[in-house]
Amino acid sequence: MLAYLFWHRPREGTPAEEYERALETFHRSLHRQPPAGMSALASYRLTEPPWQAADGPGGGAGAGAGPSYEDWYLVADYASLGVLNEAAAGRGHRSPHDEVATLAGPGAGGVYALLEGEPGAAALAAAGVAVWVSPPRAPDSGGAAHGSGPAELLGDGMDRAAASLWRRQLVLGPAPEFCVLAPEPPPGVREGRLPRGWSARALAREPLWSLGS
Repeated sequence: MLAYLFWHRPREGTPAEEYERALETFHRSLHRQPPAGMSALASYRLTEPPWQAADGPGGGAGAGAGPSYEDWYLVADYASLGVLNEAAAGRGHRSPHDEVATLAGPGAGGVYALLEGEPGAAALAAAGVAVWVSPPRAPDSGGAAHGSGPAELLGDGMDRAAASLWRRQLVLGPAPEFCVLAPEPPPGVREGRLPRGWSARALAREPLWSLGS
């Protein structure tokens, strides 16, 4: 399973309430006529995206005042990701897509693959915390980001029915490499459990809606 993530915010001067209504209309349109391979989607309100929390103020989806948003689209595979891309602004969804697009400001995206857990709409709705984990940037600073090792331990103690562990697949923006979605941070990503050089930030967010199976 893959997740397409999209971080975004309203265009300057657009009321958050108007933006959220347009976004929900678009998401409910996708839910009523889901693209092949898409099983669930969810949207969250954030105070800041994960890379801004880690690196300080910057551009992209975190720049400016007011809330940011994080959307999750769960799809079966890369072929389904392509179908979603075509369908989102295609027949049956064009009007709601264009409406929210005209209200949107900066955005950034990412693609993550499921490592552990069994996510669905209910699990996405219950995941009020996202723990963003970054391995060391220097190869010799401790731990390996790929293969076996520390990455396999991030899901320790995680309730796999209510939480999930994800890993970035394509570098499309500044988001961290791993993400744990859960009602609260599991033991595997708590302070003291990560190897030297690894970092984890637990960011609370407000679930707005979750649709799908």
